[in-house]
Amino acid sequence: MRCLGIDYGTRRIGLSYGDELGVATPLPALTGSDPAQRWEALVALIGQRRITDLVLGYPLNMDDSVGFKAKEVETFAARLRAEVKLPVHLVDERLTSYEAESTISKAKRRDVRASGIIDSRSATLILQDFLLQKFGHPPPLEEIDP
Repeated sequence: MRCLGIDYGTRRIGLSYGDELGVATPLPALTGSDPAQRWEALVALIGQRRITDLVLGYPLNMDDSVGFKAKEVETFAARLRAEVKLPVHLVDERLTSYEAESTISKAKRRDVRASGIIDSRSATLILQDFLLQKFGHPPPLEEIDP
């Protein structure tokens, strides 16, 4: 299993990678201003990394309702399923951006936000949640078969 974690946004797409080892690692975010170029870059990355599963952050409202942003993500997920032909897993992403942003000093947040670092950290948290649900805790290193 090769998973790509995705924190979808209309300006930036945060990304992370993980597999059956159970550890999510941030990747550079897609930050280009042209949505078509971001899509092409995403599809290319999926092919290059031989991704088998897509894990997409699902921004439910705090009361569990589906709002405007969640509907945008549902549309994006449908496009991924149709065009990339891979399973798309929606994972509750409430407060992941807040958690990712809290690790960066307030003075640097504006510059860092534009770079996509926070988005990719959020994607990493989303993917890590999925991997923990799927595999439990990562196995100790001595149990990993090379």
